[in-house]
Amino acid sequence: MATRIKRGTSAKRGATRAKPRTAQRSRANAFLARLPFTEEQMQKAATIGILGILALGGVITAQFMGLPGMVQEEMALAAGRAGFEVKKVEVRNVDKMNELKVYEIVLAQKDRSMPQVDLEELRRELTRFSWIADARISRQLPDTLIVDIVEREPLAVWEDRGKVMLVDAEGVALEPSPGQIDPKMLRIVGKRANTRIKDLTKLLDAAPALTPQVKEAEWVGNRRWNLSFHTGEVLALPEGEDLSQAALINFARMDGVNRLLGKGVTYFDLRDPERAYLRRPRTPAKPEGDALASAADQ
Repeated sequence: MATRIKRGTSAKRGATRAKPRTAQRSRANAFLARLPFTEEQMQKAATIGILGILALGGVITAQFMGLPGMVQEEMALAAGRAGFEVKKVEVRNVDKMNELKVYEIVLAQKDRSMPQVDLEELRRELTRFSWIADARISRQLPDTLIVDIVEREPLAVWEDRGKVMLVDAEGVALEPSPGQIDPKMLRIVGKRANTRIKDLTKLLDAAPALTPQVKEAEWVGNRRWNLSFHTGEVLALPEGEDLSQAALINFARMDGVNRLLGKGVTYFDLRDPERAYLRRPRTPAKPEGDALASAADQ
């Protein structure tokens, strides 16, 4: 009797379990019926996807194991035939440079099998552009290359023998596009002045109160700086990093106390550490006729 009860309970439990499975299959079939694909199309897509993944995995394995190039190439071609080839390119984070230059390089990979795209070589080719500090490239299967650009940030305008360029904090010269020259941006002038941009930044950081007032920095004779201010004055600094910083700090202190800028002095010469020289605009001489008239009036 105990055995019968046990059997009956087991059968009852089995029947109870069978119902959820049937319900789940019904819901799955109803979901598949609503999809805009036939069962045959879905099976074909799944087969292609599996073959492509296997081919891609085979290429990676072949590269890892150092198999002959012929085998790797054949596996890469198989991945391409399975739909894993470059069809689309997505470029991100381009703001200041010409985006078309990026596409010109990357679209050369179009229709190539995804495993055959040399991402590191592509990155090196892109970073030959002065505006690109770095580029991160990745594959988005099955058919897209993602190019994430890191642009250089212009810090100053560099002018040398009539040619005008932008430069970044490293001194890299950047070809400007129309409208990129900001008149408020610091200008540096002189041969190879761009290579001294780090020294100039360090110099101006020594007197931060004066930095916003500096309009232009001229690299003179490949040895020292002349600073021009928005109020029109020129400050001649001595040679040497320590001496020029000390002179600029001293000038900032004197300007803070006596307001040197905007008071009619056109030139400050601090090249001599022992004394400072000032130059005011010359008072124009009166014409001789005016002098005679003045004397007659007396």
